[in-house]
Amino acid sequence: MLDVIIIGAGVIGSLIARELKKYDLNVLLLEKNNDVGNEISGANSAIVHSGYDPKPGSLKALLNVKGNKMFDQISEELDFDFERKGSLTIAFNNDQRMTLDMLAERAKANGVEVKILSRDELIELEPKISKEAIAALYAPSAGICDPFTMVANAVENFVDNGGKLKLNEPVLEIKNNGDYLTVITDKGEYSTKLVINSAGLYSDKIAKMIDENFEYEITPRKGIYYLLARNTPVVNHVCFNVPSNLGKGVLIAQTTSNNVLVGPNNTLANSLDDVSTDATSLEDIKEKALKNLNFNPLNETIRIFAGNRPHIDNFDDFYIDFSKKTEKMINLVGIESPGLASSPAIAEYIIENFVSKVLKLEKNENFNPYVRKHIIPSKILDLKKKAEFISQNPDYGTIVCNCEQVSIGEIKDILSRSVPINSIRALKKRTRAAFGRCQGGFCIPILTKYLSIYLKKDITEVLYSENESNILKERAK
Repeated sequence: MLDVIIIGAGVIGSLIARELKKYDLNVLLLEKNNDVGNEISGANSAIVHSGYDPKPGSLKALLNVKGNKMFDQISEELDFDFERKGSLTIAFNNDQRMTLDMLAERAKANGVEVKILSRDELIELEPKISKEAIAALYAPSAGICDPFTMVANAVENFVDNGGKLKLNEPVLEIKNNGDYLTVITDKGEYSTKLVINSAGLYSDKIAKMIDENFEYEITPRKGIYYLLARNTPVVNHVCFNVPSNLGKGVLIAQTTSNNVLVGPNNTLANSLDDVSTDATSLEDIKEKALKNLNFNPLNETIRIFAGNRPHIDNFDDFYIDFSKKTEKMINLVGIESPGLASSPAIAEYIIENFVSKVLKLEKNENFNPYVRKHIIPSKILDLKKKAEFISQNPDYGTIVCNCEQVSIGEIKDILSRSVPINSIRALKKRTRAAFGRCQGGFCIPILTKYLSIYLKKDITEVLYSENESNILKERAK
C-alpha cells in the first residue's frame, strides 16, 4: 500500500513529490510520457511572475507572490538557472496608461513592489523599445528560469530521497474502495491512501475518474513562440504588453541561456496535444512584437514552437480541492500562468492544507534538499581553472555540440543520474545540446549514438521524443 500517488510529472507534480519526501511517506510519481516536464512545463514563457497581475484575494495572487519569493532558495537547492531580471509592462496609449494605474493598485493589494516609469525612464532602461511607448509598470522581483532543469532536478531530488518514478505509464482508471484508492495504469494496479491529480491538460479527465460530475473542463489554449539565437541584443528585462481578457499578451524576454523568446499568442487549440504552428498566428505575433521595438530582430529566429495551457472557461483562478466524492483524492485543475512562478508555494500549500488532513506526517530526518551539482565547463570563466579541470577530466574537453559548447563529459554525467533519459529531447532539455543555431544538424548523430549505447538498444530504436519518433528508420547497409 502506497501513501501517495501523484499523477503528472510537470513542474507542479514534481515539486509536490519532492515536498512529500520531506516526510516519511511512500510516494509514487506517475507520468504518461517518456520524460518528465514534456508538456506544459516544456513549452512556456519560463517567466517567474512578480504577482502584481492576479486578482487580490485569489489563490493565484497568494501562491504567485509566495512562490516568487521562494525561487532564490529552491534554485540554489535544485541547481537550476534563475535570474531576477525585473519586468516592464508597457503602455502605448492613454487607456493602457490607465490600466497601469489599476495594476499598480492591484500590486499594492498583493504586496508586490512596483513603480510606474515615464517614457524617458523606460527608454533609459530599454533603449530598443519603441519611442511610441508612453509609460511602463516596473516590477523588480520578476525573473526568468530554466524550467527544463527545474523539473528534471526536482524529480531527481525526489528519487534520490527515496521516491519512486514510473515513466511511460498512463492512468486508465481509478477505483474508490472506500478506505483506499486503486490506480490502474496500462502496466499494473497500485493501491494508495491518497491520489494527487496534477495531470495538467488531462487533470479534468483524471478528476472525472472518481467524480463523473466534476464541474470543470479544460479548454486548451495554445501559445506560439519565436525563439531567437543566443546573444541577440533585444531587451534587458521581461517586457510585456498591457494585459487583456486574453492574457498577458505578447512578451519579449531573454532566457537564462541568453536566447530571446517572442510570443505567445492565445488561441483555442484543436486538441489537448495540438502544438502546431501556423502562418497567421506567427504574423500576428510578429506585428504585435514589432510595435514594441524600434528594430526587427526576428531575422535571428532559430526555432518556432507552441505549447498549450490548461485553461478553464469562466473560472479565473487555480482550482485546488478535494474531490467531492472522497478526501483521498486532491485535484489541481487549471494551473496555467502563473503556475510556474507559483509552483514551490503550491507544493507547500498542498501539504499544509490537504495532505496533512488525510495522512500522519512525520519528518524525514534523512531528507537532503540539494541535488548533485551539474559540472558545466563553459561556465568556468577563469581559463586557467578551466584548462586544469579539463586536463583532469578529458571527457569535458571533447565537444559534442559546438553551438552550445556541450561536452561528452556533460552527456555522460546526465546519463548517470537517477531520472532515466529515454529520448534525444530529454537529453537536449538536460544539457542544451542541439538547442543552438543549427538545431542539432551536426550533433544529433553523435547524441543518437551515445543514447543507443546508454539504452542498450539498436540505433534505429532511439527516439527523438515520444513513441514512433525514431531518429533513424532503418539501416542502409
